[in-house]
Amino acid sequence: MLLADAAQAVDGKLYVLGGGWSIAGPGAVSMAIALKLEVPWDRTNERHHWRLDLVDGDGHPVLVQTGDGPAPLNVAGELEVGRPVGVAPGTPIDVPMAINLPPLPLPPGRRLVWRLTIDGEAREDWQLAFTTRP
Repeated sequence: MLLADAAQAVDGKLYVLGGGWSIAGPGAVSMAIALKLEVPWDRTNERHHWRLDLVDGDGHPVLVQTGDGPAPLNVAGELEVGRPVGVAPGTPIDVPMAINLPPLPLPPGRRLVWRLTIDGEAREDWQLAFTTRP
């Protein structure tokens, strides 16, 4: 996972603009999250649910104002990848993903973390932390 100003996933590759930052703001911040997932061979041809949640340094959801009031900030979707012809059995299959977010009013002077969950599983290395300026 990589934070960037913008990202695209095209033809199995990630194109990243302004990638690799970890300090943002002050003020509203637009960002992209570039992901390269490796789906194990035995988990191809299955639908997988993924979710990114933005939490603070204490693990509490970061709330953003919506038309219905404050709500946790998250992005979710599903993916399914097939086994390409000619690829050796057992080879993990790459899935590049680019999630571009509009300017977000984030809390100033805080450490924030994007946490990735796939099929309900979250791992320590599936996190992307950054800090907002005061």
